[in-house]
Amino acid sequence: MRLYTYFRSSAAYRVRIGLALKGLDYESVPVHLVRDGGGQFKPDFLAVNPQGLLPALLTDEGAVLTQSLAILEYLEEICPPPAAALLPADPLSRARVRALAQIVACDIHPINNQSVGKYLRGELGADEAAVGAWMRHWMARGFTAMEKLVDSQSDYCVGSHPTLADICLVPQMFNARRFGLDLAPFPRLVAIDETCQALPAFQAAAPASQPDAE
Repeated sequence: MRLYTYFRSSAAYRVRIGLALKGLDYESVPVHLVRDGGGQFKPDFLAVNPQGLLPALLTDEGAVLTQSLAILEYLEEICPPPAAALLPADPLSRARVRALAQIVACDIHPINNQSVGKYLRGELGADEAAVGAWMRHWMARGFTAMEKLVDSQSDYCVGSHPTLADICLVPQMFNARRFGLDLAPFPRLVAIDETCQALPAFQAAAPASQPDAE
């Protein structure tokens, strides 16, 4: 498999965690999102993913998959338990995991990503202080809900091992620290993040561990 990735892309970070948890080998193909106008807009990458977004996964069969949650569910299907289960066995817990993952992937991240920041600065004339305030507002709003929805007695978001929910949470916590969000109101999320960060799979997928890290 070949993963088109960028060390600081939280969506690509999610897929790197999933691949590591599953123990799957892959070739990493860095696509720089900022340099020279953004590698995601170059013709060679648009031929891979016409949406011009990361990540993209080239499967062993030669198919290209896009969108991090779809890729992660594909990994779950091709590499089911006893490999690390990204989704719980029972339907209710599976729905809870998907809901928590979607708070990050559907509600926080789409209005906090690099392209939104670029639009705020360029088209709307926002300065760095305003962009940072925007980012922190939407992260805090999503985290406030997640803090109440995660398991109160578990080391992870749902259940006794990391799932799709934790895979989405950890990269968003990285972004939260990057943009200076006060995490004191979210002690459960901080604790879950610390538990996950101690696992080898999460360490291997971390931005600082990537070959294109700056």
